[in-house]
Amino acid sequence: MVLEGLGRSLRNIIERITGSTNVSERLVKDVVRDLQRVLLQSDVNVQSVLEFTRRIEDRANNEKPAAGRSIKDHIVGIIYDELIDLIDNGEGLKFRPQTIMIVGLYGQGKTTTAGKLALLFSKKGFSVGLIAGDVHRPAAYDQLRQLGEKINVEVYGKPEERDAAKIVEDGIEHFRGKKVVIIDTSGRHSLEVDLIQELKNIDKVANPQEKILVLDSQIGQQAGPQAETFHNAIGITGVILTKMDGTAKGGGAISAVSKTHSRIVCIGTGEHIRDLEPFDASKFISRLLGMGDLTSLANLAKEEIGENQEVLDSGKAIMSGKFTLSDMYHQLEAMNKVGPLEKIVSFIPGMSRIGEKINYEESQERLRTSKYIIDSMTEEEKNDPTIIRASRARRIAIGSGTDIHKVRELIKQYNNSKKAVKSMMGDRKTRKQFMKQMGMMDLSNLER
Repeated sequence: MVLEGLGRSLRNIIERITGSTNVSERLVKDVVRDLQRVLLQSDVNVQSVLEFTRRIEDRANNEKPAAGRSIKDHIVGIIYDELIDLIDNGEGLKFRPQTIMIVGLYGQGKTTTAGKLALLFSKKGFSVGLIAGDVHRPAAYDQLRQLGEKINVEVYGKPEERDAAKIVEDGIEHFRGKKVVIIDTSGRHSLEVDLIQELKNIDKVANPQEKILVLDSQIGQQAGPQAETFHNAIGITGVILTKMDGTAKGGGAISAVSKTHSRIVCIGTGEHIRDLEPFDASKFISRLLGMGDLTSLANLAKEEIGENQEVLDSGKAIMSGKFTLSDMYHQLEAMNKVGPLEKIVSFIPGMSRIGEKINYEESQERLRTSKYIIDSMTEEEKNDPTIIRASRARRIAIGSGTDIHKVRELIKQYNNSKKAVKSMMGDRKTRKQFMKQMGMMDLSNLER
């Protein structure tokens, strides 16, 4: 999960406020002190932390809550607003036809990020081309080509050519029909003169609308000076921060870059090709504080699953309380496509505390096992699990590579789920409200 350590600490502070019996100046001072501690531990600049907490203390002691809002909610709202202001840097990734030049030092994840970025644009319906402009790192072209094959994006490169600007110029001509062209460039261990000149040459022939610097977020506050140096050299337009999945210095990298007036366009949240997110300060802070981000979860689900009728129908069936094991199977498949369970939980409001207690590896394995078991059933068994007796259970266990105990456990879980949904949806008024919120028809009175 993104910056889970910082998020957990911030959620503890929020709970201290909401759980207090009396909000006093003393409590505000204690909260401010705790905020200073956790932000400094996350490598946020000292001056930024002091300014941030000074504003919170001033607003908490002098601003009056809006009509109908409790003092606790008012202070939590102040912290939320100020955290957003601390890292906000304006508009993030722009989804439009464009040429994008990726730059950065060695080891920052440029090539992998170029592939991830190409996938993001492909999902939005853009035709994309990747240009392999790194002529110095061995196998850079092969790495980009393999990424391109994985995401079905064409890669242009000339492994034998040593003139990066020439490769890029030819690549731009080759991809003239593409809406988005992404250029991977060479890195160095430091900003050497020849690197800067090579980047300037590529910039001149490509004339990119975006020049994006890729930075490893683990460098913390050093992200700011690096962003400034690259900007002074070639005029970067945005920054992508990689390795944001749990690093202690990620908060420092975000605040440092944002204070240099560079746009953070995306953050990398893992090693998977899908683990790149357009950066939005308010959504980022909402997830850190455990408030979730259902809009992004819905968008992610739509991108990965699309308007899959089987998934939509099975979802409606499950919420009606009249569903089969086939319906469960379609939902398990959909969850696997959206992403790891840990990632899904981070999007759901109020799930942060529960999420901390989940053994994700064990839960993910259980989901996979459930799919194997259902795969080994006949259609008749999926539609009516009551017919599964000892001999059938034995056959299903052998077919799924599990045991009879796991087969029976799944059927028990299925029966408990049906009871729970029927109980939750038993009240017709509640059911109608829920279905309306979920954009579903009320199917509970229909026979399957």
